[in-house]
Amino acid sequence: MSPEDHYFSPDGPRVLAHRGLALEAPENTLLAFAHALALGVEYLETDVHASADGVAMVAHDPDLSRVLGRPEKVSDLTVAELAALDLGEGQHMPTLAEALDAFPDARVNIDLKDAAAVPSAVESITSLRAEKRVLLTSFSERRRRAALSQLPAVATSASGPLFAGALLAASVRGGPAVRRLLRGIQAVQIPERALGMNTVTPGRLRQYHAASVEVHVWTINDVDSMGRLLDLGVDGIVTDRADLAMDVVRSRP
Repeated sequence: MSPEDHYFSPDGPRVLAHRGLALEAPENTLLAFAHALALGVEYLETDVHASADGVAMVAHDPDLSRVLGRPEKVSDLTVAELAALDLGEGQHMPTLAEALDAFPDARVNIDLKDAAAVPSAVESITSLRAEKRVLLTSFSERRRRAALSQLPAVATSASGPLFAGALLAASVRGGPAVRRLLRGIQAVQIPERALGMNTVTPGRLRQYHAASVEVHVWTINDVDSMGRLLDLGVDGIVTDRADLAMDVVRSRP
C-alpha cells in the first residue's frame, strides 16, 4: 500500500479538524488537536510558516496580530521565542515536528503557507517517518511541487492554480481535460464557491471523482450544510466544529 493509499483508507466520509478543535483550546495547538482526536477524528488540518531560524511552525497566519494582538511576523522570531509565547490554556506554538511526534496515529493535512517552511517541513516528515500519514498542499503550485519533489509518494491535494484550471475545464471542456489537469493529485480541497461558480454540483463532483480524486469542502461549520454536502457525495468536510461534524457523520446510514 502506497502512502497516499494509506492516507485515504478506509473510505470516507472524512472529518478534517480545521486547526484542531478550538472551542476550549487555542487553535493550532497541541491541546486543540488533542480535543479533536478525543472525539474520534482521524484527520487534523493545519498550516505551517517558517520561524526566523527556518523551522516549520504550526500557525495559520503569517503574523501574531489575530491570535496575540502583536505585530510581529512568525518569521521575525526564532523557534525558541515562538515557543515561549503564551497562547492561552498553557499552550504554545508547536513546531510541525512536535505536532507530528505528539500524535503518531493522526493523519495530518498540512498547508504550506510559506516557501521558507518547505525544507523544515520535509525534514520533519521524513525524520519522523510520517510519509504515510500526511497530505501536503498549498495555494501555491510552486510550494506544493517543491515539497513533493522531495516526498514524491506523499498524498497531495490540488494547489489553487491547479484547481482553478480543473474547475474551468469541468465547466467548459469536460472529463478528459479534468483528468489530465489532476493527474497525480489525490484530492481537491475547496470552498463551495470559487471564480464566481459553485464548485460542488452533481456534475462537477462526477468529473472530479472520474479523475480519481476525493472532494473535501471547507470550511463548513453548520450541520445543515454538512448534511447537504454529504448527500451530494463529497468525501470530506473541513470544519472548525469537528464535534458537530462527527455527530452528523455518525448519524448517517
